[in-house]
Amino acid sequence: MTEAPTRRERLRTATLGEIRQVARQLVVTGGPAAISLRAIARELGMSAPALYRYFPNLEALVMAVCSDVYDELHEAVTRAGDAADGAAPKLLAMAHAFRAWSVAHPAEFALLFGSPVPGVVELEEGCESPEHPAARVGAAFLAPFAEVWRQLAPPPVPEDPQLTKALAIHGDVLGPAGMYAFLGAWSRLYGLVALEVFGHLRWALTDVEPLFEAELEAFVRQLVS
Repeated sequence: MTEAPTRRERLRTATLGEIRQVARQLVVTGGPAAISLRAIARELGMSAPALYRYFPNLEALVMAVCSDVYDELHEAVTRAGDAADGAAPKLLAMAHAFRAWSVAHPAEFALLFGSPVPGVVELEEGCESPEHPAARVGAAFLAPFAEVWRQLAPPPVPEDPQLTKALAIHGDVLGPAGMYAFLGAWSRLYGLVALEVFGHLRWALTDVEPLFEAELEAFVRQLVS
């Protein structure tokens, strides 16, 4: 039987959670660059050196916060996919969920996908592992995409040694042509959402949703044609 955590362990776990929550709130109110040990310590009524008992450095704390946010995003898209029936509807539902979460959490989106800050760079270095929090988000999209792709007659593509690692990581469920298509689909989804979240379409649109829907429809037509 697993022993129950001691009071000290429970207090440590609670404090770790508080530190991560405060760090995330700093991101929300001030952007990714607003995270600092001094600011977190001030909010918690601690000294900055005391935080080193919980995180060895700021980068480790940022990595922990990013992991939490990736897990939240993963939950949002998978929950949307689970509510849909069939691979293609799942994929579209997850794309909608990705946009909805991103628009609702612009600061967290900027932390994950904007200009890297210390900690984010280090976290990205491990993204090749299937257990990486960012890789889990991508894998959630990959499964229904692969199911749709297998029903098509994809055109051949030139061999690209760059894809060897990605195909090995994901079990070669798509093949080179499918992986190219998946990367293109992700670039299209991420690119449009990033333009909206960062406000780069405000010069033309006050409501990006119609464009988003049109792009999804165009993608589906292109995929099945």
